[in-house]
Amino acid sequence: MFDKIKKFEEELAEFTGAPYAIMTDCCTHAIELCLRYDQVKEVVMTPYTYLSIPMTMHKLGIKYSYNDEEWTGEYSFGLTRIWDSARRMEKDMYRPGIMQCLSFGHDKPLHIGRGGAIILDDKAAYDTMICMRYDGRDLNISPWQSQKEFQVGYHYKPTPEEAIQGLALLQGLREFCPKSKYVKYPDLRNITIKE
Repeated sequence: MFDKIKKFEEELAEFTGAPYAIMTDCCTHAIELCLRYDQVKEVVMTPYTYLSIPMTMHKLGIKYSYNDEEWTGEYSFGLTRIWDSARRMEKDMYRPGIMQCLSFGHDKPLHIGRGGAIILDDKAAYDTMICMRYDGRDLNISPWQSQKEFQVGYHYKPTPEEAIQGLALLQGLREFCPKSKYVKYPDLRNITIKE
């Protein structure tokens, strides 16, 4: 079951120029795993993003403030090494030393319909987050019931079917890779998040 996901991750890493790729069930969860791994306490970010981003900061208790950045393709979370690259997918797009979070939604360049990924070069972060996304499971231990110790994990796993679709779409991107489009998001400084 995991071999299709592993194959997609390997091909995605090769396409983007990243040493490692971790497929997740969505970009927001990819961002959350990075924030959790780096134990982020504060970020500065664009207010022009999807609503799930400030919701994630709120849920994790991360202090956030907004800058005035308007962006195309990707933006950084200031004070961190994490980037939201949800609207970008290009050959050799990876930049060393950062963690870029990708989205595979319907209106994204690699439009699987759902899903996301983290591309990175930090082996320790890769080893930890690959387990975090699968409920803390070590995928080298089978059956999972044989594993006796688990780190805290999250049920943010992709499906083999999404990986198979991603492999086919990735082949098409090798032949024609569209440039990132500008998408107008609302200014989230005008919203309030309440418990």
